[in-house]
Amino acid sequence: MDTNLNQNGLNAVKGAAGGASAIARAIGVTPQAVAQWKAIPPEHVLKLEKAFGVSRYVQRPDVFGLAELEAAE
Repeated sequence: MDTNLNQNGLNAVKGAAGGASAIARAIGVTPQAVAQWKAIPPEHVLKLEKAFGVSRYVQRPDVFGLAELEAAE
């Protein structure tokens, strides 16, 4: 799986949330932890999906697949 897709997912959540601090507050970690991510850890994806409306398929296509992305095209 292309790591750029995972980075795109992280950027999508950062954009929807307004930054790393909002993400950190939503899941109970520090902004510094979020800043170190190369991809969103799978255990946080569903909570972030609920909090910010960014689909799990966008956040981590390597874990949840591309089904929704492919259906949208």
